[in-house]
Amino acid sequence: MVNMKKEIGEYIEKQKSPQKEMCLRLREIIIKTFPKIEKRLWSGVPFYEGKYYIVALKDHVNMGFAINGLSKEEIDLFEGKGKTMRHIKTYSLEDINDKRIIKLLKIAKKAKCTC
Repeated sequence: MVNMKKEIGEYIEKQKSPQKEMCLRLREIIIKTFPKIEKRLWSGVPFYEGKYYIVALKDHVNMGFAINGLSKEEIDLFEGKGKTMRHIKTYSLEDINDKRIIKLLKIAKKAKCTC
C-alpha cells in the first residue's frame, strides 16, 4: 500500500522556497480544518478528498477547490475559469489568510467530488 502522507511530503519537500513553505502552510490548514480528510497524489500533486489540491508553480502556489454544485456567488469567491475546479493564488506566506482559506474550504466541501 502506498503511503500518501509520505508521497505528499516528498512532493512538498522537493519544491523550492518560498513555494515549499507555502505548500506546507496550505496543507496544514487543510489538515487542521478536516483532520480525517482523504489524501492522495493526483496528476502528480497533493489532492484532498477529490475537492482540493495544492500545486507549486514557477512563482506561486495554487490551491484548488471543487465548484460543482456551488452557487454563482460561491464560485465567484475563487479565481480562474475552470468548469469543475477553481483556485486561489499565493505568492508569499504573507498572502495566506487562514480565515479566508478555511471559509473557502468549507464552501467547497459542499461541492460534488471531481474524482
